[in-house]
Amino acid sequence: MTRAFVFPGQGAQTIGMGKALAEAYPAAKSIFDEVDDALGEKLSTLIWEGDIDALTLTQNAQPALMATSLAALRALEAEGFSVADAAFVAGHSLGEYSALAAAGAISVADTARLLRTRGQAMQAAVPVGVGAMAALLGLDFATVQEVAAEAAAEGEVVQAANDNDPGQVVVSGHKAAVERACEIAKARGAKRAVLLPVSAPFHCALMEPAARVMAQALDDVEILAPCVPLIANVEAAAVTDPALIRSLLVKQVTGSVRWRESVAYMGAQGVTEIWEIGAGKALSGMVRRIDRDIACTAIGTPDDIAKLKA
Repeated sequence: MTRAFVFPGQGAQTIGMGKALAEAYPAAKSIFDEVDDALGEKLSTLIWEGDIDALTLTQNAQPALMATSLAALRALEAEGFSVADAAFVAGHSLGEYSALAAAGAISVADTARLLRTRGQAMQAAVPVGVGAMAALLGLDFATVQEVAAEAAAEGEVVQAANDNDPGQVVVSGHKAAVERACEIAKARGAKRAVLLPVSAPFHCALMEPAARVMAQALDDVEILAPCVPLIANVEAAAVTDPALIRSLLVKQVTGSVRWRESVAYMGAQGVTEIWEIGAGKALSGMVRRIDRDIACTAIGTPDDIAKLKA
C-alpha cells in the first residue's frame, strides 16, 4: 500500500495524551524532554497532569499536540516503521509543523518554539470576543464561499477558513459576520451551523498581525528539504523547496486549510493508506468522508502500535 502520514491540529488535545507512549518508549519520552527544554518549562507536566483549560490555550495546545505527534512517530520508528517510507506527509493547520518536523525539515526544538510563538501571535491578533469561527455542515466549499461573501458587511471579515471534507466547512472572522453566515447557511440548506469554542478567528484576514510575527520568526529558523514531500495546506499540492515551505507557512496563518483537496490530491497520487499520527481520530474521519478508498489508521498509543505489529 502507498502510505501517507498526517498530523492533527488544534482541538485534538486531551490531558494525558502521549503519556503511555513516553512510559513505553524512551525515544518518545525524549521528545517531551526536548520540547520542555526548548520552551524552558515543563509543558509535559501540563499535558499529562494539568488542567484542560490551560492545555487548550492556543500557545500551549500547539506545541503540546506537536510533541505528542512526534512522540508517536518516535515510537513507530522504534518498532521499525519510518516516515521515510511514506509517499507524503501532511498536517491540519498546526499539524503542518508536526509534519515538517517529522520529515526532518525543521528541528523539534525549533518547531516547539515556532508553535509557541504562533499560538501567542494568533491569540494576540484579535481581542477575545471580537472574532469567532463556526462549522457549517451539509454545504460544499463553493457554496460556503458564497455564504461568506454575502455575510461580510462593510468593514467586517468572514471567510471560508477550513475546507475539511465534503460536508464540513469552517468559517472565520468577525463574530457578527460569522453569526450572519450561520443564518444565511441555514437558509441555503445547511444541516447545522455550529459556533466553535475557539479563542480567536484562525485562518482569515484578521490573522494578518500573526502572519507578520511568523514571517519574522521563520526567518530565524533553518528549514531543510523534507525527506518526503509535504502536502501544503494552502496549495493542496506537494512541496519540497525550503524557501517555498517558509513562505507557505506564513500564508497559512491567514489562508484556508484546504484539507479536502489535500486528501483528494494524495488519493490521485496513488495513496491507499493514511496513518494519523498523534492525538485523536478527527482527521481519519475526514479522510473517510473524502475518499472511502483510502484506509485510515489512528496511531496515538502503544496499543495502536501493537495492532500494527500483529
